[in-house]
Amino acid sequence: MFENVFDFFLLALASFRMTRLIVFDTITEFIRAPFFEDEQEINEQGQTEIYIVPKKSGITGFIGQLLSCYWCTGVWVSMIFYGLYLYFPGISGPVLVVLAVAGLAALLETVVQHMVQD
Repeated sequence: MFENVFDFFLLALASFRMTRLIVFDTITEFIRAPFFEDEQEINEQGQTEIYIVPKKSGITGFIGQLLSCYWCTGVWVSMIFYGLYLYFPGISGPVLVVLAVAGLAALLETVVQHMVQD
């Protein structure tokens, strides 16, 4: 399975960062765009609000549903990363380390921001 606990946490942090990158980050919006559509609603104040929702049917709807669920995307990313870790360690190792470091940095920044606000 894992050679050590460090590898487990490396994969966990890398999966965390990649999942956030896919589901939330602006830089990957172009990846999500084909699977979502805008819906407009008028609120109680008469203002138009735009919501981004997954497409309704077909493969684009399925992928849109997947991308709108952080937990679902995280499961798939974790499975892919684990497969890469097992079968292509030489190639995936550097990528996983970079993503894990970025993931840990994001978590630390969140903690620091909460400490500064309090």
